[in-house]
Amino acid sequence: MSNEENVNPTVEETVTPAPAPAAASAVQNMLAAALSLKDSNPKVFFGAVGGVVLLLGIVMFSGGGSEPVKGQTMKNLVVGQKYVLQSANAYDKDATVRLVSVPGTIAAYDDTEEADRTGACQHIAQHTPVTVLELQDAYGKKGSYAKVRMEEGECKGNEGWALSIDVQ
Repeated sequence: MSNEENVNPTVEETVTPAPAPAAASAVQNMLAAALSLKDSNPKVFFGAVGGVVLLLGIVMFSGGGSEPVKGQTMKNLVVGQKYVLQSANAYDKDATVRLVSVPGTIAAYDDTEEADRTGACQHIAQHTPVTVLELQDAYGKKGSYAKVRMEEGECKGNEGWALSIDVQ
C-alpha cells in the first residue's frame, strides 16, 4: 500500500451539501401555483385565503385556560345577622348603595331628577352597619334581595330593600 491510500479522507470530502435548493424550489412552486390559481380562479383563491384567516382567528381567540372568571360572590345572608353595605361594583369610595321600598324596583329608578338623588335615606353610604330582616328570591336565585335596617347614622332605624350582593 502506498502512503496516499492510508490517508484518511478529510471532513470536506465526506459532507454532502444540504438540499437547500430543493426546499427553495418547492416554495417557489407553491407560490407559482397560488398565483396561477389567483389568475385562473380568483374566487377559490380568495376563499382559501379567507378560510386560512378565519382558522387563524379561531385559534387565536379561542381557549384561554380552564380557570373560571372570578367575580364578586354573594354571601349566604342570615336573617337577624349584622352586616355592612358595600357596593359590589363600585370602585369609588364615595359611592352609595340604593335602598328601595319594594324588592325588584331598583332597576326601575331613574336618577335624573334632583329629588331622586337627594331623597331621604335612599342612597346609603358604604360601610354603614345594617341588620338583615328578610330575604326575597328573584329571577330563579335565592335571596337576591335583602330587607335591611340601618343601625347607625342619620337613617338609623329606617328599613329598605337592597341587592343582597351589596350586603357584605
